[in-house]
Amino acid sequence: MDDRARVEKAAHQVVETHDPRSTSTREFLGACFAAGLTWVHFPEGLGGLGVSRGLQARADAILQGAGGPNPFFLNPIGHGMAAATVLEHGSRELAQELLPPLATSEHIWCQLFSEPGAGSDLAGLATSAVLDGDEWVVNGQKVWTSLAHRARYALLLARTDPDQPKHKGLTYFVLDMHAPGVETRPLRQMTGQAEFNEVYMTDARIPDTHRLGAVGNGWRVAMTTLMNERSAIGGSSSVRGAGAIADAVELWARYPHRHTPVLRDKLAALWTHAEAQRLTDERARRSATSGSPGPEGSIAKLVSAELNQHVYEFCMELLGPEATLYGDYTQRDVQRSEDYRGPVQQRFLRSRANTIEGGTSEVLRNILGERILGLPGDLRADSGKPWKEVPRG
Repeated sequence: MDDRARVEKAAHQVVETHDPRSTSTREFLGACFAAGLTWVHFPEGLGGLGVSRGLQARADAILQGAGGPNPFFLNPIGHGMAAATVLEHGSRELAQELLPPLATSEHIWCQLFSEPGAGSDLAGLATSAVLDGDEWVVNGQKVWTSLAHRARYALLLARTDPDQPKHKGLTYFVLDMHAPGVETRPLRQMTGQAEFNEVYMTDARIPDTHRLGAVGNGWRVAMTTLMNERSAIGGSSSVRGAGAIADAVELWARYPHRHTPVLRDKLAALWTHAEAQRLTDERARRSATSGSPGPEGSIAKLVSAELNQHVYEFCMELLGPEATLYGDYTQRDVQRSEDYRGPVQQRFLRSRANTIEGGTSEVLRNILGERILGLPGDLRADSGKPWKEVPRG
């Protein structure tokens, strides 16, 4: 039996024995993990079958086609970023501990990277981790942390050696968000929602067994996370006409009296761009053979972020004066994927963050220029200097 047939057989068996229409989400996702279908390219026993990453699309088509949930929507940072990082850089024992509850979304994950003084310049972060026996003591502040208010675990990048240049003095950890000394404060957005947070760590302790990669090798581990993040964010639906463009088409059908040749031309161009992106992403998924995306994932993220914004700008133009109507700015938590699906005005406001989160479009263009096109890198005045000697603020 070839790998494709093996994946298809396993997926059909899960659907037959755990009908998603009558099985709880957690139980269904647990069955997927046991069958090796959560991440098919992972090793057997850790949610995978050891086959090509490109076969994940086939497994998902069967599982979700039968009504199963999309685990990425339930636990985006866990599924899209944390799992691959834990597998590649953690011990097998740590992976066996963390991956099963991550796969079922029993444990939600977040990502503690950005800081008030280190956003796009991630390597300039100041959060410190100091070894004390077999534990690390962490102090610092992170910001723009999605889902921190719901997360059980976090991916944490911290500075362990300020005498090294900024990229070399970093170490990577898994932080228990329920540990003493960890405080989460919500940040209200212009949509009224509070999906982002500030996170403060005051003498929070992390066992050394929850370190990912070698001490001082945190930047390399972080690249695993970031490449997976951009691939996950940029990956569009495999269904033609789905996603943001579906909102524009639905709005177009709802307001025929507002049709003009100019708007029709804009919608056609947007639909064409969305379809080109979908086909490009589908081709990339099918040709994928490994578990570590390269800088090419930055292309998908860059294109999808800017396309999203253009689609919702079109929606506002089509709505005309009605676009200014937004009924409720009351601060509220974000608990479910449905919370992101408010009125189209809300989606327009939320889309403004698309070109900032997961790497700004400016940073992504630098990555593409340097790593894919081979262009010279930016001049860096702090290159080679110890982090503690680099001016801050």
